[in-house]
Amino acid sequence: MIQRVTVPGLFPPPAYSHASVVEAGTRIAFLAGSVPLDAQGRLVGEGDPVRQAEQVIANLTEQLRAVGSGPEHVLSTDVYVVSTETAALSAVWGVVESSGLSTGPHSSTLLGVSCLGYPGQLVEITATAAVPEDGRP
Repeated sequence: MIQRVTVPGLFPPPAYSHASVVEAGTRIAFLAGSVPLDAQGRLVGEGDPVRQAEQVIANLTEQLRAVGSGPEHVLSTDVYVVSTETAALSAVWGVVESSGLSTGPHSSTLLGVSCLGYPGQLVEITATAAVPEDGRP
């Protein structure tokens, strides 16, 4: 159902693929940005991008489950981190790598940004995922 492509003529990416191809007729889910808020709307991990990334991944996993998919079916992500430091971006990427989202691996973009939508928010991840035929919303 999912073909992951690492292009031979390009620099090999660390823990992601250059492209993902999905067979026609497959259901695709486009997920809104997952944010580091708990079920009551409270910010988790104030000032800590790694803790926020963990909460974002937990929330993203719930989004995937709700549409009948899972981390192993993620095709693409955009990972936003409020920072100009590559060390902070790398730390958040470490959480993404260990989460199962890089199973495959998926295609991804990691971005340092100046701000996100909630006060104190340091991390957000958007995702596109295949929904297996047996997936139930």
